[in-house]
Amino acid sequence: MSQIKKINNNMIKKLTILILLFSSIHIVSQENQLTWYDDVSKAIPVAVAKKKPIMLFFTGSDWCGWCMRLKREVFNLPDFKTWSDENVILVELDFPRRKRLPENIMKQNRELAKVFAVRGYPTVWIVEPQIMENKVNFLKMGTLGYVAGGPEKWIGRANNFLAKP
Repeated sequence: MSQIKKINNNMIKKLTILILLFSSIHIVSQENQLTWYDDVSKAIPVAVAKKKPIMLFFTGSDWCGWCMRLKREVFNLPDFKTWSDENVILVELDFPRRKRLPENIMKQNRELAKVFAVRGYPTVWIVEPQIMENKVNFLKMGTLGYVAGGPEKWIGRANNFLAKP
């Protein structure tokens, strides 16, 4: 009987360690998650209140290799999260081929792609929303796409737009 008790105690210790390990991995991954809006009308008041520009990310999330690479090499890394939390409000404007988006979001994305003359993916625009007479205008600060060299290079280019008066 004591042998069974030792086995059970060992198993409980191992399970406890595994649970703690997996829960700490989950906490770390949650800390690194970005807040992306998909509805620009919800991002605008946040940007105005926080006095931050909006970063519009035009992407083909489920088919565009360069978009996936930009997310993997830049947007999913801690340096980008730190930079974006301090500097911009993130909006993802997706043009997927396999998943369906709500009709209002698809319409919004198409209209914004026309306004910003998006010709390829990924395209990133950094803009400042300006509200005049209950209408929103976007002051275009700069545009970029995939930049080789990881978050440091990408952020360096993006900071050039933020530094302009």
